[in-house]
Amino acid sequence: GMRRFLPGLPVLLAFRILAQAPDNLVVEGVPPASDELKAEAGPYMEFRTAAFNDWHPDRRELLITTRFADSAQLHVVRRPGGTRSQLTFLPEPVAGGQFRPRTGEFIVFSQDTGGGEFFQLYRYDPGTAKITLLTDGKSRNTGARWAASGRWLAYTSTRRNGKDNDIYVMDPAAPKTDRLALQVSGGGWSAQDWSPDETRLLLLEYISINEGHVHELDLKSGKAELLTLKGKDKFAVGSARYARGGGAIYLTTEVRDADAAVPRGEFQVLTKLDLATRKQTFLTSHIPWNVDEFELSPDGRTIAFVTNEDGVGVLRFLNARTGKETKTPKLPLGIVSRLDWHENGRDLAFNINSARSPLDVYVLDTKTDKVERWTASETGGLDADTFVEPELIKLKSFDGLPISAFVYRPDPGKFAGRRPVLINIHGGPEAQARPVFQARNNYFLSELGIAMVYPNVRGSDGYGSGFLQLDNGFKRKDSVKDIGAIINWVKSDPRLDSGRIGVIGGSYGGYMVLASMIHYNDQLRCGVDVVGISNFLTFLKNTQDYRRDLRRAEYGDERDEKMREFLEKISPTTNVQGIRKPLFVVQGRNDPRVPATESEQMVKAIRDNGGAVWYLMAKDEGHGFQKKKNADFQFLSTILFLREHLLK
Repeated sequence: GMRRFLPGLPVLLAFRILAQAPDNLVVEGVPPASDELKAEAGPYMEFRTAAFNDWHPDRRELLITTRFADSAQLHVVRRPGGTRSQLTFLPEPVAGGQFRPRTGEFIVFSQDTGGGEFFQLYRYDPGTAKITLLTDGKSRNTGARWAASGRWLAYTSTRRNGKDNDIYVMDPAAPKTDRLALQVSGGGWSAQDWSPDETRLLLLEYISINEGHVHELDLKSGKAELLTLKGKDKFAVGSARYARGGGAIYLTTEVRDADAAVPRGEFQVLTKLDLATRKQTFLTSHIPWNVDEFELSPDGRTIAFVTNEDGVGVLRFLNARTGKETKTPKLPLGIVSRLDWHENGRDLAFNINSARSPLDVYVLDTKTDKVERWTASETGGLDADTFVEPELIKLKSFDGLPISAFVYRPDPGKFAGRRPVLINIHGGPEAQARPVFQARNNYFLSELGIAMVYPNVRGSDGYGSGFLQLDNGFKRKDSVKDIGAIINWVKSDPRLDSGRIGVIGGSYGGYMVLASMIHYNDQLRCGVDVVGISNFLTFLKNTQDYRRDLRRAEYGDERDEKMREFLEKISPTTNVQGIRKPLFVVQGRNDPRVPATESEQMVKAIRDNGGAVWYLMAKDEGHGFQKKKNADFQFLSTILFLREHLLK
């Protein structure tokens, strides 16, 4: 998905950097941005975010990632509102890091090159600022989990064959100690937790968003045992942790209980599984929403968890002994994520993201219920209180299915008359539009007066597993028809201009843009396709090996003749003659998810067909632009495109 928006340069540089297209960009058909536009859009590019990474084990000190130059790097913050002291100064963004438990004497962090997502693990030693490569430098290494003693680190790696996500264990204090702990089949495996005695690992096998399994690996014997049910019924699993003694585990999975308030198999519920008896107790089946994440306090008595309620992330607490919910402290409005307890057992850190505030780190003292904001990220000098809060609209689609969307409207005091509309379609497909900080998009609302509509079409996450599956395989076009229902809703709203509607989206959202432009060509003005799928068959053939089966579970297995025919028939490249409106295509050359060939073949097909297309490709990016200068260039080009093709 297009989740990782990264933050702003010092303002002085902002107006200089974009004088001409940098040599790392391929720019076709895109006119240059004027100095005037750069100056006007400048503040909207100068926002930052601060993402929580880890607590220092024995100090009240946080490790975060934030950006001061071109890419996100590791910083420490030593008190609420304190300075962000930068630790790493690398050209490529750092994907996150963790202190060594108990001592905090070094940090293990993850980083890839050029957006290729072949992540490596590195050790950073604060005393010397020395950085040591811990993994093989070639394969994809992810999901590092420390044992509580700080002696061992478990992670997954594709190094054996580029496809399967095997489980490895290492001692990061002594490189070259890594050993293969379990050879697996599939790209969806991850290490979830260490047993208290550090002899066992809890593993999650992700097959699709609708099916997962938890296994327990005995590190001495090398044997893994399945803990969850594997039968004709498929159930999703989110994450798993050991209970304090190690005799039980907590996991999020779907209810199999006929009399719970949550419908059977619809939402992910916090569940306790006794390892001796295999008895499951559903702890949150009174809440008809997904539990997105949870963490157990160090003493094992309290579980903090986040429910996703119509797109808003709500923090809640549970008494682990009684299984009863306890009161929830008052937090600033926004989406809570990335929970982490300090070893002291009372401080809980998390991120909050909202329409009026970029991602920032907060800490709750669970003894006093006091909430402190540890980081206050800049918003380019713009007053965050003027940013638009979205409204949630609910409507019925072509077949009567209820769907919803978040709508951001420009200030009617500043912009009179019916406003042009940009429908922003999320990727995934199993992602979810949520009321988060709009970053650069605030420019579209505040300066161009464009209304932004973020639909959650069928197949989106957050509304139950039945809803998730309504776009799978042969039902793919039904989600495109949901965009038709959104267009009809726009036409019925007197404040919106149904003669000026555009579509924008990334990844699978890019496919939805292309499909919408084919199906609703006469009702749309233009489209922006960012790293989008243009042909399902070439996509499945060329995506990275470790992802292929995970994607077949969603889109269909192209090795089946009927499915192959269907995927060919619905692919945008097959229907390119239907696109007769201007298109802007954006792509990263190193994209491991949607290969650059997907965008190249679409651009060529439209040009061969006599269509108008702008093309922007970055040679040093992957699935969406992460480096600030590239993202800024993309943003300015998008403004020019919308001015030309949506606003006129």
